[in-house]
Amino acid sequence: MKKLHLTKSLDKWRKNYQNFSFSLLRNIDASPMPHKSQLNHAPNFFQKLHSSSSLRKIHPPMMWGLAIISLTSVISYRFYNQPKLAVGTISPVTIIAPEDGTFEDLKTTEEKRKEVRTGIIPVLQRDVKLTSQLELTVKEALVSMQQLRNISNPFPVASVQQLPLPTQQNLRAFSEQDWQKVLNVAKAQLIPNDIDNLSEKISELSPDFKKVLTELKDYRQTTTGTEFQTFLEKMSQARQRYSKAKSILAGVRSPYLSLEIAVAFLDLDESTWKNTQKALLNTTEKILIQGIPAGMPNNLLQDILKIQFDPSIPLSSKIMGQKLLMSVFQNRHNLTIDREETKRQAEQAAQAVEPVIVEIQEGDVIVKANETISQADFILLDSFGLSRRGINWLGLGISVILVAGGVTVFCMVTRHVHRPMRRRDHFLLCLLSLSTPFLAIFNLGYTNLPAVGLLTSSFYGPTLAVTQVLLLSGLSTFTAGTVNWSYVLAGTAGGLLSGVMAGRLRSRDELARLGGGVGIVQGGFYFLIYLIIAPVAGTIWSAVLPGAIIYGLSGFLWSVMALGISPYLERLFDLVTPIRLVELANPNCPLLKRLSTETPGTFQHTLFVACLAEAAARELHCNVELVRTGTLYHDIGKMHDPLGFIENQMGAPNKHDEINDPWQSVEIIKKHVTEGLVMARKYGLPRVIRNFIPEHQGKLLISYFYYQAKQQAEKDGEKLICEEKFRYEGPIPQSRETGIVMLADGCEAALRSLKETTPETALAMIHKIFKARWRDNQLKDSGIKYEELPIIAEVFVKVWQQFHHQRIVYPKAALEPQGK
Repeated sequence: MKKLHLTKSLDKWRKNYQNFSFSLLRNIDASPMPHKSQLNHAPNFFQKLHSSSSLRKIHPPMMWGLAIISLTSVISYRFYNQPKLAVGTISPVTIIAPEDGTFEDLKTTEEKRKEVRTGIIPVLQRDVKLTSQLELTVKEALVSMQQLRNISNPFPVASVQQLPLPTQQNLRAFSEQDWQKVLNVAKAQLIPNDIDNLSEKISELSPDFKKVLTELKDYRQTTTGTEFQTFLEKMSQARQRYSKAKSILAGVRSPYLSLEIAVAFLDLDESTWKNTQKALLNTTEKILIQGIPAGMPNNLLQDILKIQFDPSIPLSSKIMGQKLLMSVFQNRHNLTIDREETKRQAEQAAQAVEPVIVEIQEGDVIVKANETISQADFILLDSFGLSRRGINWLGLGISVILVAGGVTVFCMVTRHVHRPMRRRDHFLLCLLSLSTPFLAIFNLGYTNLPAVGLLTSSFYGPTLAVTQVLLLSGLSTFTAGTVNWSYVLAGTAGGLLSGVMAGRLRSRDELARLGGGVGIVQGGFYFLIYLIIAPVAGTIWSAVLPGAIIYGLSGFLWSVMALGISPYLERLFDLVTPIRLVELANPNCPLLKRLSTETPGTFQHTLFVACLAEAAARELHCNVELVRTGTLYHDIGKMHDPLGFIENQMGAPNKHDEINDPWQSVEIIKKHVTEGLVMARKYGLPRVIRNFIPEHQGKLLISYFYYQAKQQAEKDGEKLICEEKFRYEGPIPQSRETGIVMLADGCEAALRSLKETTPETALAMIHKIFKARWRDNQLKDSGIKYEELPIIAEVFVKVWQQFHHQRIVYPKAALEPQGK
């Protein structure tokens, strides 16, 4: 009998120990301060051990220490086998070559090849499309000019041998006032009686005008009166055509055919115009065959036009023709860079660079004592194994200081802006942080900072993401040793953009667009920085731009990769992002569909609680998405026994009246928390959502059944019952979000019962409920301050008023059917 009793005791102890071990392992991934109810199957001394402050105090330093060790081990890789006799150091002794040797200086060779690649002159090619556009522009300008000349022709109206062309041009271009003067003088020439007054009239005019009238007088003397009168009529018509052509030109507003150029071309005789037109087309062909590169200065273009233009053309036509072509060609080009050919020639030139070879014979001095070691000296020392490679303790110490400083800064930011983290959160952040310097070891150039920023921002918020990106950019630069600012600054810009924006986005589509933005920003930064530091500006389009495009694509691909692995990390590390919260709040989720169909009363209760809690969370600047989603799942445990809760009874007999046992009833009520946790784990809800299930009830007293049991005990003359048996197991709310839901859940039934009452009455009732929760110490760990309770109460009343606003009472006649 004793043996059987001992066996049962051992089995019971073994079972308790297994439960404890399972609970302990389960809590490795939990928050650093689990509640004792999570270990309710373990022995008491184990519960005290697990919840003791010693483990809670050990946890953060242990995790930060692990982070420092792991980061330092990666960042300091180059100090593990570093030569003491390196380039730039002083040799303590004279070192002799132990044997003959011929070695290639790979570093110097690659540097020379890089200089050749970036310094290659770009290969140009004539762009057929741009060339055709420029030719067409010149031809269109000439066609427009020919149309204007057709309007103003025929001209000249008299033989240029009898009346010079410049005189006829002046007569056609005179203003109407001057033309009237000409007509007056011409009239005097036609009337012999007034011929004596002509000299007096001419003496009153300007010299140019005198010259025109003098030549007109000479022309009059060579013609008859009828012929002269006909000339005047023809000139008057030519003036009208000329005026019409100028008015059309003013309406055209061509950017190339200015008024000055058009007027000059209108004044040309037909022969000169044909020659000028031909010269313009020939000059255009010559210049475009020679090619105009992008960015050619205007003064050089003008010199080319002067050289290429036909010298036989009159000076005035030549000047105007040059102006026309200058207006067409300036700031335009027809030569573009042949990137493929430039790249091929650059690589060909780089490969043509002979490897830098360092030779030495046995017994020769590699480096003398107290001399600075050069690159060639180091190649020989390292190749012969004389560079004294070993651990660089100074560099390793600097690495430890830098990493410890970075981790300390990150820890301080975490404490100020984020809730207490779990071990798995620290582990994930450490893995993300290790990935960046690990890639820097291989000197790939394509940093993963955009992915790190996107993931950290989505999981833990923008502030932590920005801090992590800035710290990692500095540490990865230190890891690589050599600083390529184009890569570093461009990658940091992409990481900061994703870090700032990702935590604020609420859909996968927005994150996808963010990836495109990261690629554009990263590629743009790479191009601008390289533009600043590039030794030769001519290599930008042939070498830098393709590199910027590739680097921009790398930023986009890192963002796509982060989006792809984000759901797996959420599951593996039990994380929630704003997007996942939105997905979990979808009414079509299986658990919410069950809640709405199996417990419709509870579902309506949940929706009202969600409205109250969400409004309060928004007012207190809490995580609104988390509050909304957590509230939707806080009462899923009621599905284990829907009729055990009055909102689902729909007028049916109360199940607890039929039971008539407060002890059994209270177990049914309390079970909705434990069963809710079972359902939540079964459906894979994140822990942060599962926390709403027990914490929204905390350790509240189920007062109805407590007082019922107390009355029965007094009636039966039994001893006082234990109040703890009628309280929920807890824990009490551990965050502001779950604390708000506790208050909203407590006020929901009371507010719903209020129909015809004033907001002041509702507010007083809410204050009473809040004070009861506060005095019962249910909110002491939630972070909600006492002075915030009135704010929450006012928000609850506003929401209640929106749900229970008064409606117009329709007259009875309006409700009766109209007609028969």
